[in-house]
Order: sequence, then C-alpha cells, then structure tokens
Amino acid sequence: MPVKSSNTGIGSSNKIKEERIINKRATDPFDKLIFEKGLRIKQILADKALGTMLILLNNAKALQVPIRHFARLKNATQDDLNKWELSGNGIGIRWRNIDEDLSLKALIKESALISVLHRLEEKKNMEELIVL
Repeated sequence: MPVKSSNTGIGSSNKIKEERIINKRATDPFDKLIFEKGLRIKQILADKALGTMLILLNNAKALQVPIRHFARLKNATQDDLNKWELSGNGIGIRWRNIDEDLSLKALIKESALISVLHRLEEKKNMEELIVL
C-alpha cells in the first residue's frame, strides 16, 4: 500500500514510499490448520440438557466441548443455543442473541486441553490400580 511522505524543504518534491505486505507462513500449529490447510466449521449441535456442544469440521472430524466452559452459552436457553451462525467463512461461530463469538482456534484449544486432562487423569487412576 503506497504511503505518501513529503519533504517541506525548498525545491523538494513529494516522494512515494512503497510498503509491501508480505504473507508469512504461520508458525502457530492451530493457525496452520485453519489458515493454510483450510480447516473450517461446517455444523454445530449444542444440547443444553446434555451440556455439550459438537462442532463438525470440514475434514469429517468433530470437536466436543462442554457448554459450561463458556459463561454465556451456559446461561443460554436451548432456543438461544440453536440460533448460531458461522462467521469468517467457518473460522468462528456467532450467537447474536447472547452476544457470544467463539473462534475455531479457541474451540480446538479447549477440546485439546480437555482431552489431555482426561488422559492424564486416566493415567493417574491406572497407576493407583497398579500400586494397589
């Protein structure tokens, strides 16, 4: 995008300095999945009674996240939860009526964290059984 810079000295002329935006490769693995490999949200299923939300992705995978991890979703009605829309061509979800926006990146991180914590808890329980 050209940026004008001027020199106000006698006999000077306006010069145009050209600044270029260079596309850089993502270094964050989540950004690589989303912005370089095109991972997108395709569908959402949020169930208040079960307290869970399923996020279906365009690679035929699904994320499962507890609704209670998001205060506005936790306090929403089932009707509110059903009124979602995709944002950014599938890189986010928006619930206008409860003013909540979640990014795909945040949902992946939350799902991964939950998965790792469950595995660590299972490992601990298995070690306790072995010691007994």
